[in-house]
Amino acid sequence: MKTCYLDCFSGISGNMLLGALLAAGLPETLLREELAKLRLPGWKLEISPVSKAGLRAVLVRVRTEETKHPRHLADIHALLEQSGLEDAVLCRVLAVFRRLAEAEASVHGESPEEVHFHEVGAADALIDITGAVIGMYHLGIGEVICSPLPMPRGWVRCQHGELPLPAPAVCELLKGVPVHGENLAQELVTPTGAALAVELSSAFGPLPPMLLEQTGYGAGTRERRDRRPNLLRLLIGRRQMVEEAQQVEVIETQLDDWNPECWPHVAAKLLEAGALDVSLTPIQMKKGRPGFLIRLLADSAHAARLKELVLRETSAIGLCFHSVQRLTLPRTMVELTTPWGTVRGKKVELPGGGSRIKPEYEDCAKLAKEHGVPLRHVHAAAESAAVSG
Repeated sequence: MKTCYLDCFSGISGNMLLGALLAAGLPETLLREELAKLRLPGWKLEISPVSKAGLRAVLVRVRTEETKHPRHLADIHALLEQSGLEDAVLCRVLAVFRRLAEAEASVHGESPEEVHFHEVGAADALIDITGAVIGMYHLGIGEVICSPLPMPRGWVRCQHGELPLPAPAVCELLKGVPVHGENLAQELVTPTGAALAVELSSAFGPLPPMLLEQTGYGAGTRERRDRRPNLLRLLIGRRQMVEEAQQVEVIETQLDDWNPECWPHVAAKLLEAGALDVSLTPIQMKKGRPGFLIRLLADSAHAARLKELVLRETSAIGLCFHSVQRLTLPRTMVELTTPWGTVRGKKVELPGGGSRIKPEYEDCAKLAKEHGVPLRHVHAAAESAAVSG
């Protein structure tokens, strides 16, 4: 499966993403053929190579004859349903517009169906969004990860007048997404770009480990006032996918006023609540006090619940946490036959081929207790079965 990393060092817009996909290998002929299926009259796609700070990039402009009249979500839905686009592309384009409608509705106090799409309902935005989804689909990209997004200051002119940056719809779209401030009075993340980033991406964070295959730069139509290149970079490659989360949170706290006898109970509750791993480490704290470091790994789905659990079950009054990448090997459970019964073994697939099997301790201990034999004998028999099997 191909992984695509959106490196948004200068933000993201629809035409920047489309240009980057073309620079990364999307055939222009295929893009034009697919966009023609929209049956949208009065537009022209201009694709040209440009150089920004010495970097080769692709600039995409959509020239349209129509005035930017507003469309409702139902209008866009009807237009897309009447197109000849493939179902996978159609569903994802509709999902992007649904996100935009919900964000605008929240900002303006309307329902998504009542929202008038002004800028993002025009032909150029329709082409940018549809083209970006087409590009991801036809390049065979199965996973998209996005960098944290830059949030500048200043003002932007739109249908409703002058609005502060980041645009209110962008703020709504990026709830729960990592962002950082940018000391620049200029729009970097457009509502269209934000909607595409959120809808297409499965995670936000640093570049994941992968074998890099393609790089492409998409140019924005405006120059940055600080003279930095207004580009979006795509990094496309392949990485070994496993079922476990490869981007996790490390959650930890230090305690010097807590009874460690409670740790087995706390550890069990954390694991039951979805922790991927837990540990307790003795440490020397300030003023010479002995203490303990509690550390756990969590995926994004369970992190909030686990933080609450640590605060409730220990004497902690605060936590530290940060996102990290991890690399785990694919593994499956197998059965190992011993003279005293069957135990489970964890079979790990090694890079470059081959595997190793480790007997499960709890299963070996259970058989040893049931049959009154030393645990080491059961474990040795299981290991022998793993080698012979």
